[in-house]
Amino acid sequence: MTERPLPTPSHTIGPFYGHALPFPGGGEIAPLGHPDTITLHGHVLDGAGTPIPDALLEFWQAAPDGSLTGTPGSLRRDPSTGGFLGRNGVDFTGFGRVATDADGHYALRTLPPGNAGQPYISVCVFARGLTHHLFTRAYLADGTDPLLDALPAERRATLIAAEGANRTYRFDIRLQGEGETVFLEFQ
Repeated sequence: MTERPLPTPSHTIGPFYGHALPFPGGGEIAPLGHPDTITLHGHVLDGAGTPIPDALLEFWQAAPDGSLTGTPGSLRRDPSTGGFLGRNGVDFTGFGRVATDADGHYALRTLPPGNAGQPYISVCVFARGLTHHLFTRAYLADGTDPLLDALPAERRATLIAAEGANRTYRFDIRLQGEGETVFLEFQ
């Protein structure tokens, strides 16, 4: 009897994201207690509008001063045990990784991006049923931007986060169907 090889991630569709990729404090980009902290939150939804409870989102952004280098340290390890040490709570890294909860909700606490033009946070979506991750942007304000200007009004709206109370922004990501979020292609 010959043994049948086990499938690898390239042979099957996930979710594999919840096992090793999320890390404690992955959504806490802003230094602890920083007075300019904002919260970007929302739901990841499928084509029927059903929340996806096992998606993983990665976020990248410019620092408030517009720099793009960030500071290393999003995932620090203890050199003696290999365990997770967490962010140092002081430096701004510009990177976050957040899994959605059982209701398909995510939350990211960060500082306002200082990129030129309209401020935005880059988002990468990993979710069940996707053979390739998807890229989009969460704009924190509407205005003149080459990407936004190239879109019809109804499509443009899918990239604008709604400003709420207490320095919060709501940005839902719809993977397909009516109101599908605009996704970007990088070559």
